[in-house]
Amino acid sequence: MSRIAPSTAKTLDAEQLRNDFPILQQDIHPGRRLVYLDNAATTQHPTKVIQVMVACYERTYANVHRGLHALSEQSTADYELAREQVAQFIGADSPRQILFNSGTTQGINCVARAWGDANVGPGDEILLTIMEHHSNIVPWQQLAQRRGATVRFADIHDDGRLNVGHFQSLLSSRTKMVAFTAVSNVLGTVNPIVELTRLAHECGATVLIDAAQHVPHAPTDMRAWDADFVCFSGHKMLGPSGLGVLYGRQSILETMPPFLGGGSMIREVTTQGFSPGELPAKFEAGTPPIVAAIATSPAIDYLREVGLDAIHQHEVRLAGMAMEQLSEIDGVRILGPALEHRAGIVSFAIDGLNPQDISILLDRHGVAIRAGHHCAMPLHERLGIPSSCRASFYLYNTPEDVGALADALKIVVAKLR
Repeated sequence: MSRIAPSTAKTLDAEQLRNDFPILQQDIHPGRRLVYLDNAATTQHPTKVIQVMVACYERTYANVHRGLHALSEQSTADYELAREQVAQFIGADSPRQILFNSGTTQGINCVARAWGDANVGPGDEILLTIMEHHSNIVPWQQLAQRRGATVRFADIHDDGRLNVGHFQSLLSSRTKMVAFTAVSNVLGTVNPIVELTRLAHECGATVLIDAAQHVPHAPTDMRAWDADFVCFSGHKMLGPSGLGVLYGRQSILETMPPFLGGGSMIREVTTQGFSPGELPAKFEAGTPPIVAAIATSPAIDYLREVGLDAIHQHEVRLAGMAMEQLSEIDGVRILGPALEHRAGIVSFAIDGLNPQDISILLDRHGVAIRAGHHCAMPLHERLGIPSSCRASFYLYNTPEDVGALADALKIVVAKLR
């Protein structure tokens, strides 16, 4: 993912797309049009996604893979169709490589437990970057504690880009797992995915990519990335909450022990033990996120119709506008790299002002942003600040939204000072 020239992608009409999202048609406070800029946390749902959710609950809902009655067969068909669509959407070779779970966090934990406990031992190393979300730090720290391994962190340059030289210097024959984010959820930094994966594989390491901030915003191709594991969440790509996707290299998944035990994930159970089922059932114990998965299909259809290249181009344009307008406000520090190295995320801090206070007052103007450490405390420590404000854009945001953010922020800053 990188900045796309206007000639390489169709443009989108964000104002028109906004009409597809019922939640955006309201005033969040009296006389205050909702300006939703917290898309890195979760995205809103177009009408077609909501309609599929309602139809599922009203007409076809039943448990999958178990019943022989009509509702179960329909739910199963719709559920597996969603798996096929996800596989096609990210360029996977087979739907068997697509494992459904509750979210990116569970996907990473699954790999850390199932693959990690079987492959990482005393003296081994796990390489992360300092810009990781806690979900891509804590499971590896827990693995290191269980297995006597060491977690190491690649640093960033002062402009927010990954220090690839430092990353490479930390790789060695002891490195068993390299886990990194495709796009920083704080800095908006777009990492050189293919290069980092190649460097990791050259030293024999397995690679996991946290793609929660990439898959919803730009074309994603598993064949080009060549990663061993990739995790992302449906709720960040217009779908319902409760659905996560873990993509895995099939040869690894077939030898990896299951993470959770229970119904569906077995071939046979006796009083003496069990044998696991085939992929993907092997990693989908219990009742899965049925409606969340089924309603991810229309979300994918919507993203395809708009176009991922167009979405990326639009978001970067808005990010550039926000960087320019917010920089004009006295005391604002924009976090992260230059526009050509970032996605549609703009985090900032203001000298002497508390990000939480800023967020609360912006909300009174109808502007929804995120404030805090964004589940990235080590990164904020590296930046020398405890927390920050984050505005994150999506396909339904407009230049007017950026202007509303800047205008409201000027008022808030004056008030707080």
